[in-house]
Amino acid sequence: MSEVTKQWYVLRVAGGREKKAKEYIENEIKRLKLQDHVSQVLIPTEKIYQVKNGKKVSKDRIYFPGYVLVEADLVGEVEHVLRNIPNVSGFLGETKGSKPMALRLSEVNRILGRVDELSEVNNEENVTPFVVGEPVKVTDGPFNGFDGIIEEVNEDKKKLKVMVKIFGRKTLLELGFIQVEKE
Repeated sequence: MSEVTKQWYVLRVAGGREKKAKEYIENEIKRLKLQDHVSQVLIPTEKIYQVKNGKKVSKDRIYFPGYVLVEADLVGEVEHVLRNIPNVSGFLGETKGSKPMALRLSEVNRILGRVDELSEVNNEENVTPFVVGEPVKVTDGPFNGFDGIIEEVNEDKKKLKVMVKIFGRKTLLELGFIQVEKE
């Protein structure tokens, strides 16, 4: 038997249905015993932190919404099976009547490297450092949407004092790093 050469392909998927499509693909591959031809199904994600109801919540955000990466050898019925999975609309970069285009090795390494890097590095410490005098926008709490200027930065507590103009008066607010974003 000859050496199987698997390459990475990108499947277009209905928005918001990436996890469901991945599940369908994996189940179909097992059912049809095509594990030799499809080795990985991947949805690149990154961990982000948000404040909801005053509590810090971590959440996985999909890095490429509407796409699923598949490492496969498109022989026989594999291409047809992948194309006809529910929520999948086809391969990225294919033209009518031609074979799907595989990702270049440099692209795959960049994507996989970025995914690995995000899963290792992405903890609370990667919060953007702020500088006094820098303009910011409040993204959480009762003053959501207001713009202000940083007056003081407390790195230890991860807090900022931000001067915000409310009803024509300047008001000093104390906010967490994750409650504001740079403008």
